[in-house]
Amino acid sequence: MGLDPLLTHLPKSIDKTPAGILAFNKGIIDAVKDIAACIKPQIAFYEVFRSIGIDVFWETCAYAKKQGLLVIADIKRGDIGSTCEAYADAYLSTESPCDAVTVNPYLGFDGVLPFLERCMKNDKGMFVLVKTSNPSSGELQDLPVGDEVVHEHLAGLVSTWGMECCGPVSHLSCVGAVVGATYPEELKYLRSLMPNTPFLIPGFGAQGGTAKDVKNGFLSDGTGAIVNSSRGIIYASSGADWQEAARKAAEKMSTELQEVLKKK
Repeated sequence: MGLDPLLTHLPKSIDKTPAGILAFNKGIIDAVKDIAACIKPQIAFYEVFRSIGIDVFWETCAYAKKQGLLVIADIKRGDIGSTCEAYADAYLSTESPCDAVTVNPYLGFDGVLPFLERCMKNDKGMFVLVKTSNPSSGELQDLPVGDEVVHEHLAGLVSTWGMECCGPVSHLSCVGAVVGATYPEELKYLRSLMPNTPFLIPGFGAQGGTAKDVKNGFLSDGTGAIVNSSRGIIYASSGADWQEAARKAAEKMSTELQEVLKKK
């Protein structure tokens, strides 16, 4: 479940302040903690409130961890040298409540390596942007490179980067890939290119992705993918029933996913 709080979308009973956002986040987490596998807070929605917003971000992550949820920090960082080292330490240290982060690979491997090193050292994970769910992603990601396109070439790199950190039981890597639900054919092909890579699949629900669209992002045993929905769950109602509505939306999503996986 993505936690992308907007003051204009909060329930009527919630204060339109950073403190209200924290209360809202905790309420949503409480409503779905036995349904969702993890939360994915998008840091931009917290940075907009400056330092107090960053405090809300970290408090949200810590609260989710206490409720037994995994935490994916959607930060999409990417840099080189000491800057990248600092980003990796900030989010993937042993003290961080974040279990994984999203990473922009545009700078190449030296913009990925510090995150990979922390993942392997501290039992964390990362999801590299490969084929994103936004409409214009193809402007760069679908450009031809020899006999393949950019996102296919990147899939090969991601698979290689994660070869040394596959789990002994799951055989899945600590290096995952972000692949949007809005491109189901690409999703199916990319799964064949990255058999040991966990997928983070955004675009479900409000962006148009369906359970049928994400089916082929999973492995044959029904594992290997995390499907994200944000607006469709957290803004299911703006009334007094906002927690109940969020829970019902999460249950509906879970049921839809389980149904298509039974047919896989």
